[in-house]
Amino acid sequence: MATDPKDALKNYLQGARDVLVWKLDGLSEREMRLPRTPTGTNLLGLVKHALNTEVIYFGPTFGRAWPTPDELVAPDDPDPRAGWYATEHETAAGIIDLYRRVQVFADDTIDALPLDAIGHVAHWGDAEVTLHEILVHKTSDLQRHAGHADILREQLDGSVGLLPGHSNVPDTTDWPAHCERLTRIADRFD
Repeated sequence: MATDPKDALKNYLQGARDVLVWKLDGLSEREMRLPRTPTGTNLLGLVKHALNTEVIYFGPTFGRAWPTPDELVAPDDPDPRAGWYATEHETAAGIIDLYRRVQVFADDTIDALPLDAIGHVAHWGDAEVTLHEILVHKTSDLQRHAGHADILREQLDGSVGLLPGHSNVPDTTDWPAHCERLTRIADRFD
C-alpha cells in the first residue's frame, strides 16, 4: 500500500495504463484495429490516444520535449482523428512499445517534480496546472478509456474483467437469462 500521495497517484495511473494495454491481449492485429463504434473507436486507437496525450501532459506541460517527435501524431496533422487509430504503417507491437517508453518518460517527469510543480497546458489556453492536477486528470482520462476498452472487448469476444486473472464478474450467472430479465423490465417503460 502506497502511503506517499505521489506514490498512490502513480499506482492508480499505472493500473489504468496496464488495464488499457491488457485489453489487447490475445487479439489479432485486425481485431485490435477494427472500428467497434459508429465513430470508429477501436482498441488499438485507444492506446495510441493514451500515449500521445501522456506525452503532452507530462512533457511540454512541464517544459520537457519528447526526444523523437516524429513517432507521435503531429499537433498540426490535418486528420483530426489521427491520434485515435493506427495507420497502415504502424503495428500494434510498435504502438505498445512506444506507449511503454512514453510511460517511462511520463514517470520521469512525475518523479522529478513535486506535486505542486506548476505547468501550463497549451491546448487549455495555456492554463496553469499542478502536477497533482495532471496526475488526477490523466488517471481519470485513462480509466474512462479503459472502460471503453472493457465494453469493446466484451462485445468482441465476451472477455470481461477488472484485472488479469480477476474478472470481478460472477462466473455462475446465466447471462442470457439475466439480459432477458433486464429487457423485460425495460420493456415495461415503452
